[in-house]
Amino acid sequence: MISELMEKPLASWRGQERNGNELLECLTVIFKSGGCTWSKCRMCSYRHERYSGYQSPETIAGHLRAQLSWITNQYKSDEYRMVKIFTSGSFFDPKEVPTEFLSDIAARFRGKLIIAETRPEFVDLETLLPFIDILDDGSYKKPLYCAIGLETSSDSIRNKSINKGFSFQDFKKASATAHSAGAGVKAYLLFKPLFLTEEEAVYDMKKSIRDSTVHADMISMNPCTVQRNTEMEYYWKRGAYRPPYLWSILSILLDAPLHITCDPLGGGQNRGPHNCGKCDYEIVNGIRDYSLNADRDLISALLETRCDCKQEWEYILESEKPYCMPLTT
Repeated sequence: MISELMEKPLASWRGQERNGNELLECLTVIFKSGGCTWSKCRMCSYRHERYSGYQSPETIAGHLRAQLSWITNQYKSDEYRMVKIFTSGSFFDPKEVPTEFLSDIAARFRGKLIIAETRPEFVDLETLLPFIDILDDGSYKKPLYCAIGLETSSDSIRNKSINKGFSFQDFKKASATAHSAGAGVKAYLLFKPLFLTEEEAVYDMKKSIRDSTVHADMISMNPCTVQRNTEMEYYWKRGAYRPPYLWSILSILLDAPLHITCDPLGGGQNRGPHNCGKCDYEIVNGIRDYSLNADRDLISALLETRCDCKQEWEYILESEKPYCMPLTT
C-alpha cells in the first residue's frame, strides 16, 4: 500500500555497494520513526531523531507510508538493485516501526536486496519469514540481510564503552535465527569507542573482525565520529577523547582476513577519523575506493604514504596508557 500523502524521510541517497564480487546500484533511506526504544548508546545521536510526544502505531505507520510514498516518487525502481534501510534504532522493532508497515516495504522493494538495521532482540522467525516471503522473487539467494550493530566482540567494551545493552551471545543467537530464516547477517563494528587507547582500539577491532566472521556474511567497520548531543561529545570537548587515526584504519583493513567495507564519515575533520590534515584527503578517498573494489594492494600503497604524522601515530600506539587522557587531539 502506497500512501497518497508524501513526507520526506530524514535522508536518502543513491550510491554503489559491493555484494560479493559485484557492484550494485544502491538506494539508502533513513526513515523517521517512533524512535529507538533502547536509546542509551554513548556515541549515538540518531536516537534523538523521532516523532515527539506519544504517537499511536497507526499514526507512526501513516508517517512511514507517507515517507515511502515520497521515496517511490523520487527514485525510479529500475535504477537500483539494493536498498539499505535505517531508522533511529531498529527497523524490526514493532514499537519503532509498526509490523503492518513491514509488508509495505517488502512489497514496494520486491526483487531488491534489502539490508535493514536492527538490534538482535528483534530478529525472530515470526517477523523475518513473512517479510522475506513477500520480498523474495528469486533474484537473490539471500534477499534480506539483518544489519546488527555488534560494535565489538568484547562484552566488556560493548557494555562499558558503548552501553549497547546486549551480549555477543545475543548476536550469535540472532545470527543463527536470521540464517535459519534464509536471511543473511551484516555486522557493524565500531572502531575506537570511548575509554580506549589507540592501541587498545586497534587490537579490539582486529579481534572483533576475526570473531565476527564465523557468524556474519558481511562486515562493515565504522570508525567513530563525534556526533552532537552525545556522551562522546562531552568527553571530546574536554580533550578526553580523540577519534581514530586514519593510519589505524588502514592497518586494520590490511590485517583483516576478508574484505571489510569502511566509510570514514567525517574523515579528515576534527570530529571524525583523521591524521594531521595534510594526508587525510587521499587516504579517506582511498579507503572508500577500497570498500568498492576490494583491492588490498591499494591499502598497502596508502600505508606507504609519506607524511610526518605517521611517526606521531606510531608513537601514540606505543606510548598512550590506559586510564589517561589521549596524547593528541
